[in-house]
Amino acid sequence: MSEAQEKVSAEAQAVPYTQLDAAQKQQRVKELAWVFLKLGTIAFGGPAAHIAMMDDEVVKRRQWMSRETLLDLLGVTNLIPGPNSTELAIHIGYERAGWKGLVVAGTCFILPAMLVVWALAAVYVRFQTIPAVGWLLYGVKPVIIAIVLQALWKLGKAAVKDIPTAVAGIAVLVAFWLNVNEILLLVLAGIGVMLYKLRRTGATALLPLTGVLAQASAPTIAVSNATWLQVFLVFLKIGSVLYGSGYVLLAFLQRDLVERSQWLTSQQLLDAVAIGQITPGPVFTTATFIGYLLAGNAGAIAGTIGIFLPAFIFVALVNPWVPKLRSSPWASGFLDGVNAASLGLMAVVTYTLARETLVDWLTVVVALISAIVVFRFKVNSAWLVLAGGAIGWLAQTLGWLS
Repeated sequence: MSEAQEKVSAEAQAVPYTQLDAAQKQQRVKELAWVFLKLGTIAFGGPAAHIAMMDDEVVKRRQWMSRETLLDLLGVTNLIPGPNSTELAIHIGYERAGWKGLVVAGTCFILPAMLVVWALAAVYVRFQTIPAVGWLLYGVKPVIIAIVLQALWKLGKAAVKDIPTAVAGIAVLVAFWLNVNEILLLVLAGIGVMLYKLRRTGATALLPLTGVLAQASAPTIAVSNATWLQVFLVFLKIGSVLYGSGYVLLAFLQRDLVERSQWLTSQQLLDAVAIGQITPGPVFTTATFIGYLLAGNAGAIAGTIGIFLPAFIFVALVNPWVPKLRSSPWASGFLDGVNAASLGLMAVVTYTLARETLVDWLTVVVALISAIVVFRFKVNSAWLVLAGGAIGWLAQTLGWLS
């Protein structure tokens, strides 16, 4: 394509959705559906890989927007709770085709992973008592610990920017260890760092935290048998307040579903995360797996809708305000505190899960080798998870530990 043709193509792609005729609008929505169905089907490797694929598809190949615009949208996803790569897909949809685009892009990105995880959950419930499957998961779990450690390290380098964020992270780690409510800790850390930075710059602002504080004070459901509605409410709460990496989800699930309600064991939680790792799309589709374990097909649907619904709402509310939020001193300060708090939550739950996973010499060796690989080499985590499953299967087949 010549330079002149590229310019014409870029100008055509930049036409606002409201200025298109009915046929053009329909075509744009169809393009969004196709692109994000494809990405949702092949997007292995976590949020960073997902974002790189969107950049390649949306900016380089299709010229739907400039890279600067994409980076602006990515930046604002860090200011709101929820899964960053999914929210970026929703932002792109909204920019391209308004409300229809918002719904279509987000749904199509989530749907392939949801269906795959749903099917695997049904298989898991049916066959988890078969020794071979148990040994597969036995090999996968130490790999998950190494992957979470890498995520913890990367988050730490980004989250601990200065002394206030370091103090916030350590304080949250200690308080969470002492069983203080994790949502309250996120809110307090965000407010603390925000006020400190505003005081230093002399800025003043009010932060609209009513909804978040209401979530922090809401009682946690604690019953022995979950219904689909209870599954929906738990994941709606988590989706409404969860900042940071998808792996921070572990902290919430461990506290709410393992320790408080005792709906799951820590081993089942690790199994759910392992399934999330070997499937494409958002890590948050772990909610589909857990929802199925707790309340069958209705639970799978309820868990998925509950955890992703806030992302659609937040993007719809925030997108028009992207320029102002990006430069807001209170928004950036609050985010710094919340990210540091997320780091503390992750550290505690990683230790807890590692203590329950590393039970013998083979699991320790697998975890150590996996840690070396993920820290030293750029290897897709899905391959590591598959390798861990193969090691577990071999251990059972060859009788290494029998």
